[in-house]
Formats: sequence, structure tokens, C-alpha cells
Amino acid sequence: MARIFKALLSIVLFMAVVGAGQAARVGTAVAAQPVKILAMGTSLTQGYGLPPGTEFTVQLQAALKRAGIDAVVTNAGVSGDTSAGGLARLDWSLADHPDAVILELGGNDMLRGIAPGETEKNLRAILARLKAAHVKVLLTGMHAQRNLGADYVKEFDAIYPRLAKDYNVLFYPFILDGVALNPKLNQADGMHPNPAGVKIIVARILPLVKKLVPKEGPREGQNP
Repeated sequence: MARIFKALLSIVLFMAVVGAGQAARVGTAVAAQPVKILAMGTSLTQGYGLPPGTEFTVQLQAALKRAGIDAVVTNAGVSGDTSAGGLARLDWSLADHPDAVILELGGNDMLRGIAPGETEKNLRAILARLKAAHVKVLLTGMHAQRNLGADYVKEFDAIYPRLAKDYNVLFYPFILDGVALNPKLNQADGMHPNPAGVKIIVARILPLVKKLVPKEGPREGQNP
């Protein structure tokens, strides 16, 4: 009986060790899940006119990987989309529960001459929902075309820094910084960056994107 008892005890201990090892591996697998970043925006995010594999989200994900950051950057850019359109599709866009959002909207509002107050109202609604969902945000700004008049330019350009302050989010003042008005970095339309232009945008915005990466554990409201 003693030998049988010892044998059973050995089996129980062995199973306990195996189970602990499996649990440790499962825990490691959970911790190693890539960060999910949703890039929500217009044609600048979507990659209008660009060869596949050279758009903003692809280049950004590759840059993060080179920096040792395991992230999946989802392209939620819609060519021609306005701030109202972005608000309308926000819930659907968040269905995969991203850890962070890069918000690039409002440029098409400006091109259509939509009142800056309307654009700001829509962006505020988007930022409020993201805050309620405990999603980290990087807000990218846009500058109004100067031929729209001094009053419009002043009102529109003030939207983004004000929102960034009010909602305490990371802020990149001008998504086309270093690229706008440079023929070598834009497509023939003069408005959309070419692959080289996208590369510059990614390089300049990368330090802020790195700050979106959670430092420890799942974000608030997310299951462990």
C-alpha cells in the first residue's frame, strides 16, 4: 500500500508541475499579445494612390517592429471621409477593441468649406467616446489652406490644439509636416504623399506613436 501511495503521490506532483508550466506558458502568451493600434482617418491614412505596401499603416507597423514593438496597425482610413463620417462609423471601427487610436480627420471638412465649429463638434464627440472606452489617442492636426480666408484659417487651425488640451491626448500638430508643398514627396495632385512622403510622415510621428504602447498590463476595462 505504501508503494502504491507513493506512486500516486508522484503522479499528482508530476501533474501539478506540468500544469504550472502550462499556466506559465499561457500567461506568457497573453502578455505577448501585440498592441492593437487603429489608424482612423481620411485618404492620407487609407493610402490613396499608393502602391500596396507603402501606405501609412504598413510603413508605421514596420517602423514599430524595427523599434522592437510588436504592434498591429489597422487601416481604418476612408478616402473622402469627413469628421461626421468618422463619427458615424466610430462604433463599428472600435469593434476589435483597439488599445490605441491615431485620429486623422478634418482635412476633408476643410476642403469642403465646412464650418470649423461643426468639425470641432464632431471631433469632440469622437474623443469623448474614446475617452469613455479608455482608449489612448494620438490626435493629428491639419492646417487650413490659406486661400480660404484669414478668419476661416484662424478658426480651423485652432481646433486641434484646443482639443488636444481639453482631452489631454497626445498631439501631432500637422500630419503633413515636412511633406506638404514638396513636389518630390507628393503625388501629381500635390495633395497626397507618395511613398517617400509617407516615409517621412512615419519617421516624424513615430516617437509619439511609441508613447501609445501600454507600459504594463491590459488597459482599463480590458479583460486580462
